[in-house]
Amino acid sequence: MRAHHSGRSIAFGLACATALASPLFAQTLTIGVRGGPDSIDPHFTASGTHAEALKHVFDTLVWSGDGLELEPRLAESWKAVNDTTWEFKLRKGVKFHDGSDFTAEDVKFSIERIPTVSGPNPTTIYVRRVKDIKIVDAHTIQIGTDGPAPNLPNDFIRLFVVSAKAAAGLTKESANPAFNTGKAAIGTGPYKYVSWEPKGDLVLDRFDGYWGPKEPWAKHIRKEIPNDAARVAQLKAGQLDLITRVPGTDISMLRRDPKVNVQTIDTVYVYNIEFDMRDKPQGVVAKDGSPLEKSPLQNVKVREALDLAIDRAALAEIAMEGLGKPVNQMVTPSIFGFNKKLPPREYNPAKAKALLAEAGYPNGFKLQFSFTKDRLPGDSIVGTSIAQMWAAIGVDAAPNAQPATVFFPARTRAEYSVSMSGWGTLTGEAHYTLSSLAHSNDKDKKMGAFNVLGYNNPEMDKLLQGAAIEMDEAKRRNLLEEANALVLKDRQRLPILAVGSAWAMQKGKVVIKPRVDEDTLAMNIKPAQ
Repeated sequence: MRAHHSGRSIAFGLACATALASPLFAQTLTIGVRGGPDSIDPHFTASGTHAEALKHVFDTLVWSGDGLELEPRLAESWKAVNDTTWEFKLRKGVKFHDGSDFTAEDVKFSIERIPTVSGPNPTTIYVRRVKDIKIVDAHTIQIGTDGPAPNLPNDFIRLFVVSAKAAAGLTKESANPAFNTGKAAIGTGPYKYVSWEPKGDLVLDRFDGYWGPKEPWAKHIRKEIPNDAARVAQLKAGQLDLITRVPGTDISMLRRDPKVNVQTIDTVYVYNIEFDMRDKPQGVVAKDGSPLEKSPLQNVKVREALDLAIDRAALAEIAMEGLGKPVNQMVTPSIFGFNKKLPPREYNPAKAKALLAEAGYPNGFKLQFSFTKDRLPGDSIVGTSIAQMWAAIGVDAAPNAQPATVFFPARTRAEYSVSMSGWGTLTGEAHYTLSSLAHSNDKDKKMGAFNVLGYNNPEMDKLLQGAAIEMDEAKRRNLLEEANALVLKDRQRLPILAVGSAWAMQKGKVVIKPRVDEDTLAMNIKPAQ
């Protein structure tokens, strides 16, 4: 059994105290982000940019620290009472933005509403292990699980708590309008909701009744500006205090600007390609456009050939302008379950061509290759470059770059036979990623929710089901390392690059403490001294 007791960091408190003494205290913080929320309902979607924005308004039960370490938030401590019960001690004295008290009833309500309102990129993954909920008292709650659940506190970093009173009675159809107008947007976070324009500005005011350190910004405005050049131009013109996801091509130029600071960090996001394992993948045809007798994507030699054709080093250095690193598995080295024994992915186009011939496709074939163009740094140019690399071995891959708002719903509907997107292991443990993407799509086991293209390996399922209930950390680590090795062997998914990220800011106004999950939070941005 594990227990966790910790206070907020002294360093963070001192930083806040320093910020409050600054002459810049109470100014407005205006930042330009590449993507914003899809709703103000925090349970609507699991996308990173959605959660990033709403962390300002709604607290989570457990907080993910700057390095993804677990920290207390609305739960001051937690412990495993037995193999199937976790107990959370809740913070006392917390107020919602409407002045009402936060209690265990709000936690129970928030957990129970998620399956009924979750949208196109479901947040049900974060409560899938919950079997029952017992309120012990107003500030103690026990969560019964469907078996041993060692990762439940990790899952709860995305358990946003809403007001049971404000959100009562909302359905999947009525929830978004109620939250988007502000009626139900009542949280306990450091900022209060003021207004939101979809694909535009999210405006927040500081919540002076917040239980934690007081924020230095009286108002926080998040401007959604998907065009990279426009974000950079507005920063240079002084219209923005800080911008996220600076394109690699502009980093050197901005570093030469005496009015601008640039900071970079290696994140936990990994670009990965997935292949359709079903019999008739859409858009995969012979070179002349005629149907193929059998799907080439079901042949492991073909998948290995497509892997060998990808020059990851070139993608990192040229397409990503140095903001990417080649990877050999679905998680980065800091993640629990990373397998240090796996070799680097090989780049060998000659061997790739030979494998295609062995598989019965000496002249290659055609496919459509879909990817996002506005979610993570370099996504569009990386996708386009990979299509060109595949063309070099005889596979004609028509690039299909889509906005994230179009890409993810279509991907969830299994409309893309070959696609690339970024996935971040936000809970700090590989099981989160592998159980979502590599386990067979099994509603009864509550795994494989994002595996929509028919991949099914009983050996993989056994490893991940074992890791899901293994309370011994060393044994669980071994199971996850084996699962990462099996991803390499099967090649249904190809990890490509770990994504770096860059922020640029007005040198005389703000400083930021970057996070490895790339979240850009006002709480991590302080007035410059």
